[in-house]
Amino acid sequence: MSKLRLSLLSILESIDKIDRYTQEHKSADEFYHEERDFDATMMQFMIIGEMISKLDATFKDEYSNIPWQKIKDFRNIVAHNYFGIDADEIWEIITTKIKPLKKDIESILTKI
Repeated sequence: MSKLRLSLLSILESIDKIDRYTQEHKSADEFYHEERDFDATMMQFMIIGEMISKLDATFKDEYSNIPWQKIKDFRNIVAHNYFGIDADEIWEIITTKIKPLKKDIESILTKI
């Protein structure tokens, strides 16, 4: 299996874990106060960012509809400013950005 495919599959695995860890929560506040789920989710965001950093520039240019740099930058915020993370912002990402990213990655995987 190619490194590219493996990186994309790792991103999908992390997205699936985020979905599992957050599916029972109804609000940012509830999610934030469930320490284990919150921490586990933050780790998956870090993994997604790490996998994106392994993708080459040509590939990212080819699929420039995905905000690769923003996602990677978010990983850096999670890693380096953990205690300053805004739960509402995280919740917004979880509820509006993760599923479209998953669909995009799945679509790419069918093409490569």
